[in-house]
Amino acid sequence: MTRAKQVVAREKPVVAIDGPVGAGKSTVARGLARELGFSYLNTGAMYRAVAVAAREAGVGADTPDLERRLAPILAGIRIAFDGERIILDGRDISALVTTPEIGDLASRLSAIGIVRDRMRELQRAAGAHGGVVMEGRDIGTAVFPDAEFKFYLDAEVSVRAHRRYEELAAKGVAIGYDEVLAQLKERDARDTGRALAPLKRADDAIVVDSTALDIFSVIGELKRHILKTINAGKGLKRS
Repeated sequence: MTRAKQVVAREKPVVAIDGPVGAGKSTVARGLARELGFSYLNTGAMYRAVAVAAREAGVGADTPDLERRLAPILAGIRIAFDGERIILDGRDISALVTTPEIGDLASRLSAIGIVRDRMRELQRAAGAHGGVVMEGRDIGTAVFPDAEFKFYLDAEVSVRAHRRYEELAAKGVAIGYDEVLAQLKERDARDTGRALAPLKRADDAIVVDSTALDIFSVIGELKRHILKTINAGKGLKRS
């Protein structure tokens, strides 16, 4: 199906925001969705929910016959969002998904084909009718390559590490800045270097460097571009 037909088929546009850990994607996407009156979908939290479910089933990244063990978990998993909360199979796991251990396991599991296939299926279903801001690492390249708006949010790794460190410290996670920086560098290498759906900028994505910008400035920049395009009559309907 062509891009033009997809645009007509959706009542409202899909906004895809990709980028590395700590670039501010979740906060920006959440704020932008609120400004536009759209839904917000945190795909990274979905992978973290899978990691929680796997760990609780005794499955780790080094488990033998990993795909066979993951298959029933993925088939029956139920992931939902309730405001700021993420709900796994009917219970709030918001506190669990923020831990470095779950983040690391989520990154490792996300490189497995059956995990990405299942999450992509759920993500496409959630955004099928548009009116959604979706953030992750492959939204504009693999999940919604036909998204009406694509952004790639980036920042210097030292700045991203500082932001991540402050976020974890605020949640009471005992970890040092140097450890956070090392983890981010490892995640960057893993996410960009994997064969399956690697982190990369879509060719038609607008790059926004948030190194020297606060969250409100980034949200404003993205919103202005979206509304300018809509007002220019690109075939998109207002929310």
